[in-house]
Amino acid sequence: MTLVGLLLAAGAGRRMGRPKALVRDASGEPWLVRGVRALREGGCDTVTVVLGASADEASVLLEGTGATFVLADDWADGMAASLRAGLASLDSGDAEAAVVSLVDLPDVGADVVRRVAGLGGDRSTLARASYDGTPGHPVLIGRDHWQGVLDTSTGDRGARDYLATHRHLLVECGDLATGHDVDR
Repeated sequence: MTLVGLLLAAGAGRRMGRPKALVRDASGEPWLVRGVRALREGGCDTVTVVLGASADEASVLLEGTGATFVLADDWADGMAASLRAGLASLDSGDAEAAVVSLVDLPDVGADVVRRVAGLGGDRSTLARASYDGTPGHPVLIGRDHWQGVLDTSTGDRGARDYLATHRHLLVECGDLATGHDVDR
């Protein structure tokens, strides 16, 4: 089984004042690098990053991480555009499932990814992390669900509508992280 990490990092970060793909933590480490590391150390065989706003600058930060990147030309249309670009880029590969995460989740580390990915990434898997009962990221999407997610993703909703109508497992991770995205 091949499990790929998909890190969505294409947005302009309007509330943040700059693209989140360019944000660094207090130690100076880019969130982009931290997100790639969390996916790799969490059990993903490969990591693909979806870039959009400031893609040239962000792609430089990925050097040496082993991650590849794809561009979401329509990134300004919202998270769904990034998710569609990312899943479409994986379609020709051999991945059975994708672990989808967001660049703006600074406290979601490899332990959370490992717990969600540990469910097994077969083609029919559909699961997502939850934090004290509140659904969040990462989301584990088996290949059998990719087309359905592509067909229903719009705006900033990503896979939310698909998940609302398809049975999936919630994996409690509130003991590991808050799962809060950082917007400011």
